[in-house]
Amino acid sequence: MFCTAAIVERTRLLDFFVLEWLGKPIWMWAGFLSIVALLLAFDLGILNRKGKELGVKESLVLSAFYIGFSMIFGAGVWWAHEAGHLPTEDGTHAGITWFTGFFIEKALSIDNVFVISLIFGFFAIPGRYQYRALVYGILAVIVLRGLMIGVGAALVREYDWLLYIFGAFLVLTGIKMLVMPEGETDVSKNPLVKFLRRRMRVTDELHGEKMFVRLPDGAGKIRLWATPLFLALVVINVADLIFAVDSVPAIFALTTDMFVVFTANIMAILGLRALYFALAALVHRFAYLKYALAMVLVFIGAKIFWNSAVGKVNPAISLGVTLAMITGGILYSLWKTRGEEAHAAR
Repeated sequence: MFCTAAIVERTRLLDFFVLEWLGKPIWMWAGFLSIVALLLAFDLGILNRKGKELGVKESLVLSAFYIGFSMIFGAGVWWAHEAGHLPTEDGTHAGITWFTGFFIEKALSIDNVFVISLIFGFFAIPGRYQYRALVYGILAVIVLRGLMIGVGAALVREYDWLLYIFGAFLVLTGIKMLVMPEGETDVSKNPLVKFLRRRMRVTDELHGEKMFVRLPDGAGKIRLWATPLFLALVVINVADLIFAVDSVPAIFALTTDMFVVFTANIMAILGLRALYFALAALVHRFAYLKYALAMVLVFIGAKIFWNSAVGKVNPAISLGVTLAMITGGILYSLWKTRGEEAHAAR
């Protein structure tokens, strides 16, 4: 009797994991989130256990690990679709689209490093606390991106004409990046920073890696205070959500497969945290990358209208054009700034 009940329970569990959620089996979603959790635990529990500051060399080595892992994961997604283990119309299209979305998100994220560096500088966050704060931020990013992608996918499935709005938005955003100079970013004038400081008790100084501390207020009562590290984390995650306004429509212009969109986004963001310290020291060397990113956005946006009017562009061509533009922007930036002194490496 006990054995029969155990077998029935195990069968129910197996049936649950093979059920589809958002077009893919639940075991795939659970597996991906487990991988993310393990990587975060590895980051915080082993690599950054003592809260030390990452140097440029360490940052590049860790970034190579994340990029290599992402390539393996992307190859697995490609293989699973191509072999027919996952529901899809075209396995090759799904695989190439994953890599295209990954490279677009990675490149767009590079352009955001400067803003993150400014936020840390404004709140006077030492380098030894920055990496841990960024890793914690990934948890919020996973939730926020997941909600944003989920809402976007539901809307596109219900109203497919929204893809044309995404396409027009990407084209206009790309043109704006090409013709309009970037303004100075003053974090002190940010409305969110002003709001948080008015509504919360915030300490003037850091308290190690703590986000909140209990301290006496002006009346001597013990109150919960936020630290500048918490404020920096909130502002960075809000900034990431704003950055996603560009990147999420860009990958939706390639595919509406929720698993491909979400995993490509998150894998690119996971590696950015490791790459941040090298990029923050060398960000001035990528001065012309934004023009390449602008052309990528225009290309992806225009492709939506081309697909409708003429016929679908081969996904391999999309990947090739995207990589060529991004690589060209990086190489041209490095060549144009070759005579400049690099920022002091940490």
